[in-house]
Amino acid sequence: MNAADLLKGIKVVPVVVIEDPELAVPLAETLLNSGLPAIEVTLRTPRALEAIKAIIEQVPDMIVGAGSVRNAEQVVAVSEAGVKFAVCPGFSPALLDAVAEASLPFVPGAITPSESLQLLERGYTLQKFFPAEVAGGIAYLKSLGAPLPEVKVMPTGGVKPDNLASYLALDNVACVGGTWVAPSALLNDRDFAQIGRIARDAAAFSEVKQS
Repeated sequence: MNAADLLKGIKVVPVVVIEDPELAVPLAETLLNSGLPAIEVTLRTPRALEAIKAIIEQVPDMIVGAGSVRNAEQVVAVSEAGVKFAVCPGFSPALLDAVAEASLPFVPGAITPSESLQLLERGYTLQKFFPAEVAGGIAYLKSLGAPLPEVKVMPTGGVKPDNLASYLALDNVACVGGTWVAPSALLNDRDFAQIGRIARDAAAFSEVKQS
């Protein structure tokens, strides 16, 4: 299964930075119970892989992905941990070769039309668009939609509740990634009640957009 099929129907993927692996399981349970069945744990902290393994082992219904996967060594590590998918803000030939060898569903990043075409040649119809707002945001994605109808994007970076509707309204946006659902401040304070409220709002919005 490729990432486009794996994430089909999922409109919001929380992107999380976990410093303390002990927070991983209650976070995942909160998100899942609030209606968000997928999570992207970024490899930005020394213990991110430990957090990923904990979620996979203890929250089996969660679709766990690894974010900021940048090289072949990381591909091997997250594959062995059991992630369902991986995400990168860009791509390289070596990285694409590594995920192909691992048979790992992958969302590589592209900003320019040339980058998108290179990924299409490798079969990647779902592509990350990061940093979304800085790179041109909604207006830019509107412009790309007509000449690149095969490409669906996952904007991340600056997506938040007040522009979420506009992103998801675009025909070429499959889903969005966002740190607003479980920001580090709330996570480190163990404020799972507030994270749950934010997650339920995002999940409810997703349901409206799919109806």
